[in-house]
Amino acid sequence: MLSYIKENARQYGLVIALVVIATTFQLLTGGVIFQPANITTLILQNSYILILAVGMTLVIVTGRIDLSVGSVAAFAGALAGVLIVQMNWPVWLTIIIVLIVGALIGAWHGFWIAYASVPFFVVTLAGMMIFRGATMLILDGLFVGPFPTSFQMMSAGFIPDMFGGDAFNIMAVAVCAVIALAFIIMELRKRSVSRRYEVEPEPVLFFIVKIVVMVGSIALFAYWFGASNGIPNILVVLGVLIVAYSYMANRTIMGRHIYATGGNPKAAELSGIKIKGVVFWVYVNMGMLAALAGMVFTARLNSAMPRAGVGFELQAIAAAFIGGASPYGGVGKVSGAIIGAMIVGIINNGMNIMGVSVDMQQVVTGLVLLIAVIFDVYTRNRVAKRKQNLKAD
Repeated sequence: MLSYIKENARQYGLVIALVVIATTFQLLTGGVIFQPANITTLILQNSYILILAVGMTLVIVTGRIDLSVGSVAAFAGALAGVLIVQMNWPVWLTIIIVLIVGALIGAWHGFWIAYASVPFFVVTLAGMMIFRGATMLILDGLFVGPFPTSFQMMSAGFIPDMFGGDAFNIMAVAVCAVIALAFIIMELRKRSVSRRYEVEPEPVLFFIVKIVVMVGSIALFAYWFGASNGIPNILVVLGVLIVAYSYMANRTIMGRHIYATGGNPKAAELSGIKIKGVVFWVYVNMGMLAALAGMVFTARLNSAMPRAGVGFELQAIAAAFIGGASPYGGVGKVSGAIIGAMIVGIINNGMNIMGVSVDMQQVVTGLVLLIAVIFDVYTRNRVAKRKQNLKAD
């Protein structure tokens, strides 16, 4: 079992790091971190970064970065404010329009990067400045709000308790129970498939421990959500995104093409993969997710602001790298980015509770990011040396 954990240290090290950091701040804050109300706040405060981290991971896997996502998110929120508050457009139509605009912005970036061969750093840096200025222009430097309740529910709403629980949200417990059961069934099926194809599965002890830990974690979330207002609406959106993008990255041809493009572009092109098309669509996807994140942020604050989204791109990039994405491309997981974003969120939340200044929070986040990248470089070098030794033998 120890040898298996050692071989998969990169994958499970993130989870261990998240638990250690959360436990540390639980002790430092006198038990505030794990209070039900704070868990809900933590999810709501970091929801837009989690959304951005999903898209940014795919961009980084191709060996690129998008510096414009913060400005695009701000522009999307401003556009939603103008359409809903000032022009009285329906909320559902506005959401669709803003997502389409975000995709078009991503297509603009993707065209110059993929087909015109302009460096991604220059294109997305220009996009960051263009859409920051555009946000200022359409808002005229003013705050726009408030938004109707139907729009605010995107970020501030909760799944209603159909079972009528008063002191405790029974719906949250039921949903978590279904998720736990689905997880157990999927893991058993995965183990069965591994045996069928004569692939060595996880050690039995490790498999049991993983099941117990995951079910225990889900039960803990059931308590947290049940003791508060229930499951946030935005968590449902995040759950759908995580499942859909994880499936796309791991089980589809497009996902394999994305990893091949970042891992070895020349080999991928020689094998028939249309690298330019892959890069183009990754940026289209990033633009759409940035628009969604911008609307979620705007809905949470109930106001479109000219300075919204400042630093979002850095937080999303940090989450992806801390979550295991490699700066060299070809490596990264959506689940890892989510864990990375939660690590950053817990650090910031814990230091806020402790009264630590924002400046010190940035220092700590920067150090965590540096450690994560150093670990990635160390792991790569160790794997490379191991391969050289095998060839020598």
